[in-house]
Amino acid sequence: MTVIDIPGSKSVTARALFLAAAAHGTTTLLRPLRSDDSEGFAEGLKALGYAVRQEPDAWHIEGRPAGPGRTEADVYCRDGATTARFLPALAAAGHGTFRFDASPQMRRRPLGPLTTALAELGAELTHGDREGHHPLTVTARGIRGGALRLDAGQSSQYLTALLLLGPLTAEGLAVTVTDLVSEPYVEITLAMMRSFGAEITRTEEADGARTYTVAPTGYRATRYAVEPDASTASYFFAAAALHPGAAVTVPGLGTGALQGDLAFTGVLRRMGADVTTTAEGTTVRSTGTLRGLTVNMRDISDTMPTLAALAPFADGPVRIEDVANTRVKECDRLDACAENLRRLGVSVATGPDWIEIRPGVPAGPAEIATRGDHRIVMSFAVTALRTPGITFDDPGCVRKTFPDFHAAFDAFRRTL
Repeated sequence: MTVIDIPGSKSVTARALFLAAAAHGTTTLLRPLRSDDSEGFAEGLKALGYAVRQEPDAWHIEGRPAGPGRTEADVYCRDGATTARFLPALAAAGHGTFRFDASPQMRRRPLGPLTTALAELGAELTHGDREGHHPLTVTARGIRGGALRLDAGQSSQYLTALLLLGPLTAEGLAVTVTDLVSEPYVEITLAMMRSFGAEITRTEEADGARTYTVAPTGYRATRYAVEPDASTASYFFAAAALHPGAAVTVPGLGTGALQGDLAFTGVLRRMGADVTTTAEGTTVRSTGTLRGLTVNMRDISDTMPTLAALAPFADGPVRIEDVANTRVKECDRLDACAENLRRLGVSVATGPDWIEIRPGVPAGPAEIATRGDHRIVMSFAVTALRTPGITFDDPGCVRKTFPDFHAAFDAFRRTL
């Protein structure tokens, strides 16, 4: 059995950086993710006037409950969706003029529901190009708070940004959500906010909507350990399920893990893999069987490409449903998965929110069109275990979340 040390969670690291910046006192983050996304978030905080000291295995952030330390700043969000969505919300709690921009890839990704909500709460926002997209200027005078309705059916990050902002408002915040995708990510947010002293309640409305009420408590600094990234672990779990006789254990992703993407191991169990989760970690072991299935991945859609890349090796069709939001990620992931599977000679059908992959031995050699998306590269690295000759047109885009992925995955491959 191989034990894999997975880097810290991207989602947890981003939330922890926001919370630490907003807290009273100095927070220490243990084992934060070091990647382009998290480094970009940290640099964004520095640009706003927060003190961030980075050591190899710990980052120290001096919180500023009153908001950014500067009254004017330019922040470049790189490719990071959490940076591009969370930092404007953090800046809105302060006082000043803050300009945000991002990479061409991030400029294409929508912000509209979030910026509309921030404007309703009293922030002045101006889009520099297309409405609802970066570049964005936030003119902040603090946030009083109040009640609003939000459609988070496109991205749960809109809701997370507002929830994170809630304790910094003068009167608290009540967000009624009419649609929500990737709900487990919101549960991560709520658990982490409580770790920093926030008070949140959730009520179900008669019309089926849900209201999150956040008290204006502020945050308290703490010492916070970042758990391994469950989405990144999915590639190693899938590889173990694929290879007869293989087994992999990821410590730190056990029964108490925050991340919903660990539920991907349940999908592997349904396909025939042996899965064991304890308080210490999770082990996936191949049984030599991979069954086809139909699965709704609305709540774990970041692992949709992992399953799509594994699917040709199942003994029946694999149909993945309710993943329309993957079309507005770093790329249109549904389309990217379909295109690359077809390049490998695999039969694929797609619809607005689904993809169905029929079994068939992928044919190499072939170059995977990554579209600059780290998850396309890491997913098709699983396919490459059984398909000689696969290459990637942009293998380096894994720096977004796991700069050492290729070395780590190759070392794992040699143990199989």
